[in-house]
Amino acid sequence: MTAQKIGFIGLGNMGAPMAHNLAVAGHDVTGFDTAGTTAEGVKTAKTVLEAVDGADFVITMLPNGAILRSVASDVLQGMKQGATLIDCSTVDVESARDVATQAEAKGVGFVDAPVSGGIGGASGGTLTFMAGGSDTAFAAAAPLFDIMGQKAVHCGVAGAGQAAKICNNMILGVTMIATCEAFALADKLGLDRQKMFDVVSTSSGYSWSMNAYCPAPGVGPQSPADNGYTPGFAAELMLKDLGLSQQAAESADADTPMGAMARALYQTFVEEEGGRGKDFSAMLPRFETRTRRG
Repeated sequence: MTAQKIGFIGLGNMGAPMAHNLAVAGHDVTGFDTAGTTAEGVKTAKTVLEAVDGADFVITMLPNGAILRSVASDVLQGMKQGATLIDCSTVDVESARDVATQAEAKGVGFVDAPVSGGIGGASGGTLTFMAGGSDTAFAAAAPLFDIMGQKAVHCGVAGAGQAAKICNNMILGVTMIATCEAFALADKLGLDRQKMFDVVSTSSGYSWSMNAYCPAPGVGPQSPADNGYTPGFAAELMLKDLGLSQQAAESADADTPMGAMARALYQTFVEEEGGRGKDFSAMLPRFETRTRRG
């Protein structure tokens, strides 16, 4: 792929390393963030319109659907026809579809492409992208996905990427809670945590939460549990994603009782039990201190 002019909106913990990787690959990247953050090797714009002026691609990494809608309305005013807007935020499906409609009306391609892989994946260029949009828009964006990540799956029409991310993270939230519950139960039954891991990680209880991101310190590969539960994926972000899953479930009339329970538990954890600012796997010390009576 020849060098492209790229505007990058949202240079937070995820956006900054993604933008940096694009610049290292030889692209002309200009970034903008309302907090004034910057990224190494990336030019800094004073406004959104300055960042997207003349861009072949604009990439957004934003906190929620309302902000995406607002930013997109500004971004699309400054984008040239034939350019492509790639939104890597995790937002509700309807916001993604609304922005896709706006982009089409402006003659701009659109891909909703939320990511999996966390800050480490963003820094290492090993993210997975779950993409929704037309075949043409996805094909245009694919070379950039190859730089920022290790895999990109075209899930379907606009909004399908968000749908895939929401379903994936509902599974993740539920399985992490189950994993933490099991370790807390093992403690009370006198079962050594390492022995528990050795059995479960090679048995039918296998999961990403257990094998790759074990919530028990000193067990399995390195994870946030080994760093005082400093967030790799913050509990409040998991709460956000579980909220999106339940919003989607309500709109689709889908029965998701485990997803609803996971959302309720993370809401209590974040808002009432000191979970804000901790990794989502910090549910384990939460369960360690509780009994069946609370």
